Amino acid sequence: MEQFLQKVAEINDVINTFVWVKIGIIILIGTGILMTVATKFFQVSHLGHWWKNTIGSLFHKDVIGHDFKDKKSISPFQALCTALAATVGTGNIAGVAAAICIGGAGAVFWMWIAAFFGMMTNYSENVLGIFFRRRNTNGEWSGGAMYYLQDGLGGKKGCKKIGKALAILFSIFTMLASFGIGSMGQVNKIVLNIEAAFPVKSLMEKNIFGDVSVYAFVLGILLMILTALIVLGGLKRIASFAEKVVPFMVVMFVLGSLVVIGINYEAIIPAIKSIFVNAFRPVAALGGGIGFVISTVITQGFKRGVFSNEAGLGSSVMVHSNSTVKEPVVQGMWGIFEVFADTMVVCTMTALVILTSGVYNIENGEAVCSDATLVASAFNSIFGFANLGEKFIAIAMLLFAFTTVLGWDHYGSKAWEYLFGSKSVIIFKIIHVLTVILGAVLSSSLAWDISDTFNGLMMIPNLIGVVVLFPLVAKITKNYVDRKIKNKDVEAVLSFKNEK
Repeated sequence: MEQFLQKVAEINDVINTFVWVKIGIIILIGTGILMTVATKFFQVSHLGHWWKNTIGSLFHKDVIGHDFKDKKSISPFQALCTALAATVGTGNIAGVAAAICIGGAGAVFWMWIAAFFGMMTNYSENVLGIFFRRRNTNGEWSGGAMYYLQDGLGGKKGCKKIGKALAILFSIFTMLASFGIGSMGQVNKIVLNIEAAFPVKSLMEKNIFGDVSVYAFVLGILLMILTALIVLGGLKRIASFAEKVVPFMVVMFVLGSLVVIGINYEAIIPAIKSIFVNAFRPVAALGGGIGFVISTVITQGFKRGVFSNEAGLGSSVMVHSNSTVKEPVVQGMWGIFEVFADTMVVCTMTALVILTSGVYNIENGEAVCSDATLVASAFNSIFGFANLGEKFIAIAMLLFAFTTVLGWDHYGSKAWEYLFGSKSVIIFKIIHVLTVILGAVLSSSLAWDISDTFNGLMMIPNLIGVVVLFPLVAKITKNYVDRKIKNKDVEAVLSFKNEK
């Protein structure tokens, strides 16, 4: 078993290096810059408009209300919560900690940069998702990169076969990613944090096989059963669960973080300074030549940023496309807010908690413990009584990671549907549920590295589609701005069918 896992790790490392270091980061940030320019810096130039039409519209009935006439769709708020359920996961806690431990405080700066441009990548994905979506045989909306690759890229002269091939590759990579980022990586961090915060020695000291404890196995079984009870009920049940849990868990984590940061207020300025300074002048503890070190800092920031907010993966568009919204740009704006909330708010809170609490030395780049439990140690520095801080993070990790598993079940289901049809989706759901147990027994590093690789693989065909279709995104955006902001009398551009 150990030799097999070692071989898997070696193969994964080769693929991961090629996907992320050689080409991934370049096309990821390049696409974000392209879409930002193509939409005339929409995330900045129309900041007030998209803010008003996302977080500012939360109490509008058409945003949070359920359309009982269309029982196969979900509300825009449910779509956001389900997307955030999939994005706000271990990447926001353990992922940020890993980025800082490997790349230093400067990695946070590059996470922000990735998020700034990622806002428009995610926006573009959602615009294309709504534009190219269609109803499946069950009457549900189906949208995602596979459809704008097939119909958008494939609709270009001489590109029909390549569009279809990339759509198939994207769907395959999405299913694999749903087992990595959407199952194994999340469950692995849940188990590690629960074992640390709520130890049961009698179960932890007994192993089933290798180094896998009875405790880890039992936790994996319980999570697998709970996952099955929700995901087998379909998107409606996942969305209903997400709209109740996601707002609660985000608000509680941010409030808890603000308490830790507030008590350590004297360290706020030095922490922020270290983020900017170390982005270009990393601490010596990272080792290696300056060029290699800076490359490591940037890579970690971008990788963990994407792992967290998923902008560029083409994942969240698959749930945004189920929204009752008819206007592509409206759902696109929710995509901007999704990245903002995930990275600019939650990830920044995590980073400041680590950098102000003393668990990470911003001067020499040394941490008091591993990245897996670094945030828990930071909270424990304030809420140390009865290990309340550690318990709080364990519960937060459970909620964050578990909802991610649910969200990714929908993504994998849509990929399976594209490849094999909607009638057999139950087969995927059963397989996905069974992989939950693997996350409980795999080593932390391997589960995390596999997730990184699958993310990168699905990113490539998706970004090819977004880049090729950027003129269409620009056209749809201009049409919306002319109609809704400049009040011009022009015909709406809403769907692919209307354009044909």
